[in-house]
Amino acid sequence: MKNTLEKTIKNKARTIVGSSPSILNLINAADKRALEKLFVDNKIQRVIDDYIEQQRELFAVKNPIKIYNPDFEKEFTVYLSSLEKKNPIWQHGRWVFYPWLSTVVHILEDEDFQLVRTARNKNLINQEEQEKFYNSVIGIGGLSVGNNIALTIVLQGGARHIRLSDPDKLALSNTNRVRAGTQNLGLNKTEMTTRQIYEINPYTKIELFSEGLSERNIEKFFSGPPKLDIVIDELDNLAIKFLIREYAKKYRLAVVMAADNGDNGVVDIERYDLNPKTPFFHGRMGDISYKKLLSLDKMGIGKLIVKHIGVETVTERVHESMPQIGRTIVSWPQLGGAAVLNGSAVAYCVRKILNGQPLEHNRALISLDEKLIPNYDSPAEKRKREVSAEAFKKIFGM
Repeated sequence: MKNTLEKTIKNKARTIVGSSPSILNLINAADKRALEKLFVDNKIQRVIDDYIEQQRELFAVKNPIKIYNPDFEKEFTVYLSSLEKKNPIWQHGRWVFYPWLSTVVHILEDEDFQLVRTARNKNLINQEEQEKFYNSVIGIGGLSVGNNIALTIVLQGGARHIRLSDPDKLALSNTNRVRAGTQNLGLNKTEMTTRQIYEINPYTKIELFSEGLSERNIEKFFSGPPKLDIVIDELDNLAIKFLIREYAKKYRLAVVMAADNGDNGVVDIERYDLNPKTPFFHGRMGDISYKKLLSLDKMGIGKLIVKHIGVETVTERVHESMPQIGRTIVSWPQLGGAAVLNGSAVAYCVRKILNGQPLEHNRALISLDEKLIPNYDSPAEKRKREVSAEAFKKIFGM
């Protein structure tokens, strides 16, 4: 029994499940047969059919003046009956099969789905802004903080077309800051994020660069088709970060990047769309090149990252932690709250840029410490941070 169970576990662990949903129209005979086969092959373990409630919401969104009318339900019933006269309700809309969930879900057709899903955005995001945001092509490199960014963008109704790049698989230590459960462990981060996006909006078009970005494929990442409208850089590799800026300059695209800083965030915005002569990283890393960055060791990379973020902006806890990397801790410390904060901040920046709205062109520090810790800006606390920064500089020879 033990060997049989062990064999079963190993065989099941090798099973490959797709990360793209099938969208089926049951008026179409071929799609109807495809759904029947999924049931016959026991691929579907769960059916979600909330379609009538979605139609009720759609009716309300299209007729907001009627929502508080005592005859609303009566009028909706008449509307629903008119739909049933055309086809049975189960043949309306679309059925989405999620192979990784063994689930099929009944949803509205694309246009109506987006209308209902973003209805509560109005008028915090107006119709014109929402359409520009949704119809944009967004590229994201790096899917730790980038995962939070991608999901926040999609939650707000952005990025009908999105490109994701990350060569890494989800590890248990990532789950303190990546919004993913243990069922995703060992899954490539692009696949994991793709599934999460499709579960929010199955009509999204997603392209994966699961091998990561390199000199070989970065042109295609930017040019498509369709070409990117904006790029988000959450990569760890400094040389590839440099390449991203070279291509952003070539294609006249804005680059948005965020870094964790304890409980806080550091957001950098480089507007190559407005000024292609913008210095890479706003000149904070000094005289650098792709070749120089390729040759750096881990200590050199760490020092350059800190130089870019700015010793004066790094929190005391980060100052204390950095010398302990490789001694008592294994890597740069990061918190889930900061990743979520950066996800929200970058999504905000992306929406503003795509809509041509006013936005900071350089850097913004998003500090919960500053806003919520008493006496944060008192002379004593400022001096304490200065002393910590000076000690940190000495340790790293900066």
